[in-house]
Amino acid sequence: MKLRITKAARDFLSELRAKQFRQVVMAILQLLTDPHPHDSKQLKGYPYDRVDVGEYRVVYEVEGDEVHVMLVGNRNDDEVYRLLKRRS
Repeated sequence: MKLRITKAARDFLSELRAKQFRQVVMAILQLLTDPHPHDSKQLKGYPYDRVDVGEYRVVYEVEGDEVHVMLVGNRNDDEVYRLLKRRS
């Protein structure tokens, strides 16, 4: 499996504190071995899945042998979904 991360996701990750960065990145790397973990959910109206990591949400897509991380954002607000609508 290959991993692709959008600039928006990289920018968000770069602003996280070390502990949260490590948690989110570990969850993203685990998607390479299990792209559909038991706690992932398909987003309604989008071809993307999401997985929650603590207080963060990772929105991603699996295409063949690639995991494409679209967005990472706070779980408690709707900013992730507003950004996703803009990308569509």
